[in-house]
Amino acid sequence: MQDALWKMPATAQAEAVRRADVSAVELIDSHLERIAEVNPRMNAVTQLLAERARAAAAQTDRRRAAGEALGPLAGVPFTVKESTAVEGVPTTFGTERFRDLVASADAPPVARLRAAGAIPIGHSNIPTLILAGMHTRSELFGDTVNPWDRGRTPGGSSGGDGVAVATGMAALGLGNDSGGSVRIPAQFCGVAGLKPTTGRFPADHRFLGPDDPGPASQMLVTDGPLARSVGDLRLAYEVLAGTDPRDPRAVPVPAYGEPLPGPVKVAVVADPGGRGVHPTVLAAIETAAEALREAGYDVREVQDVPRLDEALEAYGRITVTEFAPTWPVVRQLLGEGGDRYIGMALEQTPPASADEFMKLMGTWMNIRRSWAEFLDEYPLLLGPVFTEPPVEPGLESRDRAGRDRVGSAMRLCTVTSFVGVPGVAVPTGVVDGLPSGVQIVGRAFREDLCLSAAQAIEDRLGVFTPVDPRVGVRPH
Repeated sequence: MQDALWKMPATAQAEAVRRADVSAVELIDSHLERIAEVNPRMNAVTQLLAERARAAAAQTDRRRAAGEALGPLAGVPFTVKESTAVEGVPTTFGTERFRDLVASADAPPVARLRAAGAIPIGHSNIPTLILAGMHTRSELFGDTVNPWDRGRTPGGSSGGDGVAVATGMAALGLGNDSGGSVRIPAQFCGVAGLKPTTGRFPADHRFLGPDDPGPASQMLVTDGPLARSVGDLRLAYEVLAGTDPRDPRAVPVPAYGEPLPGPVKVAVVADPGGRGVHPTVLAAIETAAEALREAGYDVREVQDVPRLDEALEAYGRITVTEFAPTWPVVRQLLGEGGDRYIGMALEQTPPASADEFMKLMGTWMNIRRSWAEFLDEYPLLLGPVFTEPPVEPGLESRDRAGRDRVGSAMRLCTVTSFVGVPGVAVPTGVVDGLPSGVQIVGRAFREDLCLSAAQAIEDRLGVFTPVDPRVGVRPH
């Protein structure tokens, strides 16, 4: 059983530890052996917390021996994005400047996972400062490799977590998402990922010091888990949901809402905005739609999502306006080449004046209202995570055409982050050697509906990870 521990779902790992079928130390050691085997090729885990993880596991085993009740994630190892604080460990943001920026306390989601018995096993790689692009490449740690094909990006910015979970180096990953940063690595790596409703999970996204960021950073960024199965994702969701005095945005909404009457209606939008969608992505959406029909959902194709182009424009103007004053300093931290992704955005989208910004904040609320009305009619939306298969590393930073192509492909992720609603990425299969998938978007604070629909898809289509890294590169 020892050799198979890292392959088990998180739910099964925790149950085995609680029942004393295996020790938490054995479980952690199995994952550490897996990391030693595959991480040199993948470069997903950046700061390995081996001794700390073993010590936490030993404490779990002592508590179990003393007859104490263990939490729902007892002994389960998880990775933590390099931008999220783990007490006593540097939060480097992937940049040399912050190599020694040791965290004084766990970030709220890390604390919640620990309280449930989970054990952080390592930090995971990100694009430098989360700003260097969609591809997971950092100044401090280099490139993370997609285990399905070295010639394709694992996505980002939570790409290290996506790869670690997909290859069995950890059962869960803790990323964050402000426009696809959990859901895109989930699709590109063949795992499941949850972007929760704004305010569902407590978080602390202060970058340095006690000052909070502006409204875009406060409202767009949500922490979210990655897992190999929807059941594991659901368990992480139940643990992460709640309130914390460090985050006044987090609201005490029940994790599960009232059942909806009759078959749940699902709107299908395969090509948001009519900009085009790759045949393999279209096929994934059609496959997922059929799975939902078989499960009893009322699946209906609709013309489009509300106000897509207007939302994308407002998203860009608001984020650029907030970001522009700090750009001269941030640009230096990103280093040569790392500044191209944001630099092109600033060249393309001018910051708004104070009057324009006030109007944009009203537009933001108005677009959220339009989406609330849409989701009142259709409680769920089925659509693409990314309208292409995984692309080559760094495409978005290569030139303006590459940036525009990637920005367009992630458009449904961007707009759903902008309106603050939940989304679950779920795999649908493997096509031409690469994972494919879809996302289920739902009403605010109805992650439960999204997870149930994703479970229905998974039940019919299967789970495709953990995967052993493929060393070959297909010609492109």
